[in-house]
Amino acid sequence: MTRPGWVLASEWTKIRSVRSTVWTLAAAVVVTVALGMLICFLISDSFEDLSSEERRTFDPTFISFAGTSLGQLAMIAFGVLVVSNEYSTGMIRASLAAVPQRGVLMAAKVSVATALALLVGMLTSFLTFFLGQAMLGEHSTDLGQPGVLRAVVGGGLYMGLIALFAMGVAWLLRSPMLSFGVLIPFFFMISGILANVSATEKIGDYLPDQAGSRIMAVVDDGERPYGPWTGMLIMLAWVAAALAAGYVGLKKRDA
Repeated sequence: MTRPGWVLASEWTKIRSVRSTVWTLAAAVVVTVALGMLICFLISDSFEDLSSEERRTFDPTFISFAGTSLGQLAMIAFGVLVVSNEYSTGMIRASLAAVPQRGVLMAAKVSVATALALLVGMLTSFLTFFLGQAMLGEHSTDLGQPGVLRAVVGGGLYMGLIALFAMGVAWLLRSPMLSFGVLIPFFFMISGILANVSATEKIGDYLPDQAGSRIMAVVDDGERPYGPWTGMLIMLAWVAAALAAGYVGLKKRDA
């Protein structure tokens, strides 16, 4: 019987010894924080040019997370590479020989990678909030205001869940190129198009990124038919479905 502790230690060794996974996490922090600061600075500089309606609904918390739209690409890459590297290098055969219980192997890899993604996501979220607020100057807010701490913690959860969703898809598709070929158009084209076209707007509202990102908004603009925590539950349902599909793929197919 394989001990779960040994499998966890093995997965931790694999993840920290692969440069690409470390670099993608570092890129997630840098891109999200830098882009968020830049947009906050530009908004602060041109705040007087905003219309009265735009000023009334201005959300200093949500605007500081503007870099998340690009930073999530790095988290997707992390999730895909953590899983698909084993398939592209053939390492999966050795892993399954050492840990024949496929559910144990998948649970260990997902647990270690998710813990790391959540840690980096939370660090990124607090950094981008504080530095973004510094750029906004007199238009900024603070963690003591209603809903702000929830939004900042939610930003960290969102980034971790994006990586977890990508892992589920990668377990199912196994190929890094195929996984990127599905996930990048899904998040950066299809989701945005569906959410911004009136005929498909309601469908777009229930996609994982659209639903999950609701948690980062403090000011409710009335554009989403659900609240922040309901949006997070919708995203969790997508993540659970992706992981379930990935487990079925791992269980039913040969390495």
